[in-house]
Amino acid sequence: MQLQLLTPTDQHWLPDLSRLLQHTVDGGASVGFLAPLSADQAQAYWLDVLAGLGPQLQLFIAHHDGQLLGTVQLALCAKANGRHRGEVQKLMVAPASRGSGIARQLMEAVEAAARHDGRSLLVLDTQQGSAAETVYARLGWQRAGSIPDFAASPYGELAATVFYFKRLQR
Repeated sequence: MQLQLLTPTDQHWLPDLSRLLQHTVDGGASVGFLAPLSADQAQAYWLDVLAGLGPQLQLFIAHHDGQLLGTVQLALCAKANGRHRGEVQKLMVAPASRGSGIARQLMEAVEAAARHDGRSLLVLDTQQGSAAETVYARLGWQRAGSIPDFAASPYGELAATVFYFKRLQR
């Protein structure tokens, strides 16, 4: 298994990223989209992400033998009062690869990149009651609180969102 930081020129991963996003959303994960997610919607999303990659937005993937296993994004705050923090976004692991440590390795890569950039705090959010909550707790993330009816689930029902943070040690 390899971890890779993508660049805007890594367009060859677009079909696999799009399929992973579709499987994730259609499988019930709340990552900002409603199910069913079309291939066109997924591709448009990833085209925007790839075009925006740079110092403030990083996209990591895990792959093995050309097969995409998972992905996560790191958005670094550019505001003068927030240059110590970053936000973890859209951690997704392919259904067949879940439970194999891919999420842990992706999150460790994000944390290392944030540390390398001088960041001392990471934040993220996820749907309350999701499997992701267990993953984040195992990885040492602290629950900050929740907001009821914050976002619609992939199936359109309003659901609570939980916010997490992690202080990074240098």
